[in-house]
Amino acid sequence: MSDGRISRDLPKTVDAEADVVVIGAGACGLVAALRAKAAGAEVIVLERDASPSGSTSMSSGFVPAPATRFQRAIGVADDTPERFEADILSKSKGKSIASLARLATNSIGPALEWLADSHGLEWIVLDDFLYPGHSHHRMHAVPEKTGAALEARLLAAVEAAGIPVVVDALVTTLYAEGEDRIAAVGITRPDGVTEVLGCKALVLACNGFGGNAALVRQHIPEIADGLYYGHQGNTGDALAWGQALGAHVDHVSGYQGHGSLAHPHGILISWALMMEGGIQVNSDGSRFSNEHGGYSEQAVNVLAQPAGIAWNIYDARLHDFAQGFPDYREAMAAGAIRQASDVTELARVTGLPEAALAGTLSDVALYRSGEATDSFGRDFTGKGALAAPFHAVKVTGALFHTQGGLMIDDQARVVREDGSPFANLFAGGGAACGVSGPEVSGYLSGNGLLTAIGFGFVAGASAGMLATPGFTSTHQVSSRA
Repeated sequence: MSDGRISRDLPKTVDAEADVVVIGAGACGLVAALRAKAAGAEVIVLERDASPSGSTSMSSGFVPAPATRFQRAIGVADDTPERFEADILSKSKGKSIASLARLATNSIGPALEWLADSHGLEWIVLDDFLYPGHSHHRMHAVPEKTGAALEARLLAAVEAAGIPVVVDALVTTLYAEGEDRIAAVGITRPDGVTEVLGCKALVLACNGFGGNAALVRQHIPEIADGLYYGHQGNTGDALAWGQALGAHVDHVSGYQGHGSLAHPHGILISWALMMEGGIQVNSDGSRFSNEHGGYSEQAVNVLAQPAGIAWNIYDARLHDFAQGFPDYREAMAAGAIRQASDVTELARVTGLPEAALAGTLSDVALYRSGEATDSFGRDFTGKGALAAPFHAVKVTGALFHTQGGLMIDDQARVVREDGSPFANLFAGGGAACGVSGPEVSGYLSGNGLLTAIGFGFVAGASAGMLATPGFTSTHQVSSRA
């Protein structure tokens, strides 16, 4: 019997076998593979694309983690998993699943330190600004400060560990032994050739369903007409497999948006510009929201403006600051950044009405001085005033990745509706239910890579130990009651 995705008729022949099979070669899958290998398991990573990249390469590459030695090295000594968990729950207004937030905040610090100690990944902590909702400087990055560099470093670690990453390997079928155990996966190659790979444990690390327009419209219609700035291969395979197996699925309406994607260039403009004093205006030259609410929910706010367009307005001080971000330098090279010596020229280069734009900038100056209060609730005090010369970039709102998915337990095992786990099925990253809750506003900066690396770290260790009985890890993650 088969529904096209799950076959309960075991294959007559198996072309190859591995202790642990990982589907997806983004950050989640690569970390899971490294951890399973460390447990003594034979591991194979299956990647649908000709070259691994996925959402990790498209991301900023920033990973929030508490209580790390990298934080302590820059003087952040009082951050804890409990504080981070509180920040996550505060951003989601208590709608995150607490057990997942706890698992993520307890696993991510040990994961980053293990990757440094065991595989040579270098981490720096960004301490020149705070992202919305974070109480501490805890955003980690590899020195290049890009997701592509993070992906490249993880791929190098996997290669050095002797773990094969099989590309052009689209997994189309999971073979289930009874109701509980995955015995093998079916792979289809670009030329139509099919193969079967047996496994003792399976890790789903193939992200969410942002690349499936029908599922996006079904589950998160508010962003269905926005741009999708994620990997097109994120078509909801893990969600479909889990639902066919009877897994518990939750928070499928949750997602990460972004309200600052350069248009039409498709280049991410860092939200640090807004946090450090920039503003967003619509085609009328007027502000329309509190830009400090968060870049995820700002996607919806921007798309609600005429033509779904806004302009980031800032000055030379912030322009110089933003050049520390590779994406911003890319936007400069692409001609997305416009410059103006005064308000009159700013209106000309943006096409915005000068009188309204001048009035908006005048109002912001009053908010900064404390002479007036912003009706949207933003606190402008404590930051430098915007002053000519000005800079501007045209932006739109976009969907980056979905946050709902398969519910997992504290060992990253996929669970059924009653909470009982499947025998050998694990999930992490966008394939698993995330920690952002059911709404776009619940996304705290970095939640995507938090659960990719944090849950991948746990899933890999759990799968590896299941496949290699008797192994004892010295890098277990403690879980608070």
